[in-house]
Amino acid sequence: MLHVDSIFAATSAGPSALLAAGGEAVPPPFTVTRVFTETRLDSWLALGLVLAAGLYLYGVYRLRLRGDAWPALRTICFLGPGLGGIAAVTVSGLHAYDTALLSVHMVQHMVLSMIAPIFLALGAPVTLALRTLPVRPRKRLLAVVHSRFAKVYSFPLVAFSIFVVNPFALYFSGLYHYTLEHAWAHELVHAHFIATGCVFFWPLLGLDPLPGRWPYPARALLMLLSVPFHTVLGLTIMQSTTLLGGDWYPSLNLSWSNPWNDQVVAGGILWAGGEFVSVTMLAVLVVQWIRQSEREARRLDRELDRQEARDRAADAAAAATAATATPAPGTPA
Repeated sequence: MLHVDSIFAATSAGPSALLAAGGEAVPPPFTVTRVFTETRLDSWLALGLVLAAGLYLYGVYRLRLRGDAWPALRTICFLGPGLGGIAAVTVSGLHAYDTALLSVHMVQHMVLSMIAPIFLALGAPVTLALRTLPVRPRKRLLAVVHSRFAKVYSFPLVAFSIFVVNPFALYFSGLYHYTLEHAWAHELVHAHFIATGCVFFWPLLGLDPLPGRWPYPARALLMLLSVPFHTVLGLTIMQSTTLLGGDWYPSLNLSWSNPWNDQVVAGGILWAGGEFVSVTMLAVLVVQWIRQSEREARRLDRELDRQEARDRAADAAAAATAATATPAPGTPA
């Protein structure tokens, strides 16, 4: 969503000043300082982020009040790269350029659909809610998690299909141009990126108890299949002979940005960023797999030790019974 304050408006005002999404003036040349000076805290998404962070911290506080532990790393993942990642690309000054520069929008795409959902999943918010909610709300949450809709929508193959197909359907149709013209549609796309990423990564890397979770080998295979996805999408955008969004970007007449060059940069962001994140998350999944195997091995060892202890106790009891029943030598039968 394009949001420009009075300074931006004064900078770009004049007879030839153009309007972008929401009817506000297009921004001046992009600089790193604009990311910090144009932070916006008046959007519905900012309110949602603050509410989510508050509820999570309250849940952790409730656990500690009753003496239960909650891993600090989960809190850091959820609040830092999770909610913090979403805020970094939607509440910061980047939002003022997300309908003026395709490359900025692609940075948002990567963070909202891949990076932030991964860390939200590692924060295990559903588990935290199940451990802190009263009985009735906890039962309702469990009913939602195990509902037919949740089972279908979070099934790995369904989630993978949505994750892969949606960007192609968005960028190579008139839908993307529509989101550039309507601020509400553009913000809805942001929310959709987050939801799609969560649905895909939560069953693969998340720590919450979800129905129908695949074993680690199948999860690793699906993650491996997702690696070339952003490569194909990025290269397709880089080599495209048409501009994404149609005539939207040329119509802005930005003297400081060439839409064709910016589209090449945007494709490169998807290509390089997608491969890096996918391979990194594949490594995380392998580490989780190894740790789960080690926990299972320790569990089996403990079970074997308990079984051996029970066998020894049974043998000792049998020997004691036999010794008691057998008369000593020289004793009359």
